[in-house]
Amino acid sequence: MNRNPGGQRAGRVYFSKPRRCAPCLPNLAALRQSEREAYQCILGFLRGGEMSEVDKMLFLRAVDTLAGAVRGQDNVSMSDYVCKTLLARTIEALMLEEGGGELTSSVRQQAMLSIVALSQVDPPFPLEQKLDLVTAAVACVFSLPLILPSQDGRDRASLYLQTVQALDDMLQALVMEGLGPSMTMLQRMLEIILPWLTLSDKEQEQTRAAYAVAHMLRFTCNFPELLHLGEFSISGRLMGTLGIFCMSRSPQVSAGASEGLHYLFKVLVLHRSQKHKTELILKDLQKHFRGEWLVYIEDLTMFFREFLTPEERMDAIMVFMEAMTSAKEDHVRAASKILTMILRSSMPEIGKVPEIVEFIYHNMNRITEATAQETMRKVLQRLAQAYADDVILTLLKVQDQSYSKGNRKPWEILAAIPQSYVMIMEHLLQRLTLPLKRRAPEASDRTQISPLIATRAIHELLLEPSRRTEVQVLFPPLFMALLIQTSFLVVQGGAGAAQSDQNVTKWTDPVSSTVEALKALVWGAGYGELVSAVQTLGGWGLLTSPERHYEGVTVLARAMVSKECWHNRPVFSLIIQMLQEQDYKDHRTALELLPELLRSRDVAAAVDEAATRVLASWFPRGEPATVMLLLRAAETFTLHGDLAPRLSLLQPQVLRCLHAEDPGVLREAFRVLRALVEHCARRRAPSFLVQLVVSLRPLFEAEAEPRRLMAFEIYGALLAKVKRPLLAPRLRQQLLSTLVLLVVHLADRDARVAQVCRLALHSLASLLGWWRLRPVFANGDLWTILRALLEREAGRGQWLLTQSLTLLQSPQAPIRQAAVWFTGQIIQSPAVAKASDAGTASEALRSMSEDPDPAVSCLATQTLHVLEASRSQPARTRTCWLCCWRR
Repeated sequence: MNRNPGGQRAGRVYFSKPRRCAPCLPNLAALRQSEREAYQCILGFLRGGEMSEVDKMLFLRAVDTLAGAVRGQDNVSMSDYVCKTLLARTIEALMLEEGGGELTSSVRQQAMLSIVALSQVDPPFPLEQKLDLVTAAVACVFSLPLILPSQDGRDRASLYLQTVQALDDMLQALVMEGLGPSMTMLQRMLEIILPWLTLSDKEQEQTRAAYAVAHMLRFTCNFPELLHLGEFSISGRLMGTLGIFCMSRSPQVSAGASEGLHYLFKVLVLHRSQKHKTELILKDLQKHFRGEWLVYIEDLTMFFREFLTPEERMDAIMVFMEAMTSAKEDHVRAASKILTMILRSSMPEIGKVPEIVEFIYHNMNRITEATAQETMRKVLQRLAQAYADDVILTLLKVQDQSYSKGNRKPWEILAAIPQSYVMIMEHLLQRLTLPLKRRAPEASDRTQISPLIATRAIHELLLEPSRRTEVQVLFPPLFMALLIQTSFLVVQGGAGAAQSDQNVTKWTDPVSSTVEALKALVWGAGYGELVSAVQTLGGWGLLTSPERHYEGVTVLARAMVSKECWHNRPVFSLIIQMLQEQDYKDHRTALELLPELLRSRDVAAAVDEAATRVLASWFPRGEPATVMLLLRAAETFTLHGDLAPRLSLLQPQVLRCLHAEDPGVLREAFRVLRALVEHCARRRAPSFLVQLVVSLRPLFEAEAEPRRLMAFEIYGALLAKVKRPLLAPRLRQQLLSTLVLLVVHLADRDARVAQVCRLALHSLASLLGWWRLRPVFANGDLWTILRALLEREAGRGQWLLTQSLTLLQSPQAPIRQAAVWFTGQIIQSPAVAKASDAGTASEALRSMSEDPDPAVSCLATQTLHVLEASRSQPARTRTCWLCCWRR
């Protein structure tokens, strides 16, 4: 059976012996004579043979008569007499036989009226048979030739109107289910009728189809209750199609489509609007009935936004876009105008967005009309703004599946408007960074776009050269997000999880694609020389290496500083913000950039007290890698004189690192302190030097030789750099408190420590102005220096004794031995012998007599004996044996 509009006339129908659907045992006694004759006529017609027009009419009228008889009986169906399905099939064949030929008889009209009669008796028609009947009836009426004026034109016009009315009656009868129309059946009918409107090139066929749709919708408006209303999903397609044809050049087609659009609006108002608004909206619609097409388009825009479901809006948009790709200029212009009006305000909720995007991707190049091209661009841009995830995923998916891999038209469209470009980029940036942050994603954050998909989309958009200004504005957050994402993939093993993403093609390498996006960003921001410089240094390759990734980050940062990138300062500010908010799971990459960026004078100028406090707050976190990077950042403060006031905020944190357990942190802390000492000596900062001396003092007795050596080296550097004008009272006091310690450590078991201590003593003598002691400190042995020191500071014996007693707890036996000897010497001095500290010293020596080292315990015991002997001879001076004792 041909359901296509404009089909050819079917061949002549011959009827064979009827095949009953079920055995029929008719009760002819219940029929009148005329009804029995009708029954016999039907049987005779069904026996087959070629029939004349008169025979057909007799058969059809007999069907009406028998149906009326069945309808008047209780508990009786048509199948009790004749198979209803067979009757309908026979009538369908009659309509097909009539085809689209000249309308010269009432056979078509009567056939459709017979279907109306049969629809009113049991059993009901099956759905598929209803659709076959509708198809046949529509074809035999819509395909009629144009009714031209003629001598018998009045009669032919009357016959045509009666036939059209019969079609309306038949459609209305078939759409009924019980006491109301079935919206499921109505939709199936409209799907049969609409192709006659959209696919036909004949004006009369389009007019008949438009009015048929209008009449069916008008009929539906008469019922307050509709069956299967929720299944009626053709409203969007219907609105789009009628909206286009109401702007047709043909007055008849335009009038029919406008009427159909009016009654579609009325159906939507009656069944989808709030009751208190229904009456007001209906009054406005009635005022607009049969108005200009612009009025209908304005109503269409309103109904599109307020009365259609998201899926129906999608159907309407698809109708408009399909029209814009057609060869009919009228349809292209009409669809463009309607879509332009719809898109004047924000995009409402749309369903099945991927289907629209895919259609645009494949059909964009088919549109040649300028207005239509612009409208299609606006559709894609608005969808991208409202449904960025769906648009991006679909574009990448179709691009991967398409044979034309080089089709960049959609990306060019997305980048065409600056505001849209920025909005999409910011959305993708959010999708990229969200998995890298500490907080759990909220329900609104859940998306199909993974970080790798967001990276690919960002890369595609960055390849559009027209948006350099926008790329420069977005550079800092995009740069940090892509770099941190690279670190996550390379160092933390995120590449495997990214590769398992179902939206990622097999050939996509997560690491390389992310690095390529980063390169495209740097290039797109106008830093082509930077891309080349990093390439020359091997930085891009290092970024992809798990073992040397952070080395690559450092190379990139150094290149940014050497090339004096304008964005160094904004990137630094963003890093400080990230550290302050502590929002990211891993800050290692940001901290790797920090020391290198601080070498830039422009970046240093942006460092204020708040930024410095943020850096200081990260020191106590205790992560060795983090602390080492912060120490390097603190070191760079010494390179810029303007940062001297800020450096004081970091110095206490650096000093605390002297007690770190991690060897790398300790070495870095000593290295940074050396730079700080040199800086502070130049900048006259005695307070820091005082703190440094206090912090170093416990390290002078450290068990580990490297730590002890570094502490003395720093202290020696301090003494070498400090000048006498900088020697404030507090600093002088601290330096003097280490004097005995320096002397005694000439006996340190590490010869390097002894050498450093001798140089430090020489510097200290110069700093204090002890010119006579300088040659002694430079050339004398330990015992000579101690005696000279005791003679020089004879009046400050208690002060020397305090330092000496502290050294009795040294872990080195030679240090304890020298401290025992010097303590004994000090106690014998007249200024100390009678003081209370002498008793404390004696107790300390008494405990040293039990020292595990034999030399120390022996010397302590001998010293006690000498002290006891000296007390019994108060007039004598210090015992000669103690003065002459050597190790």
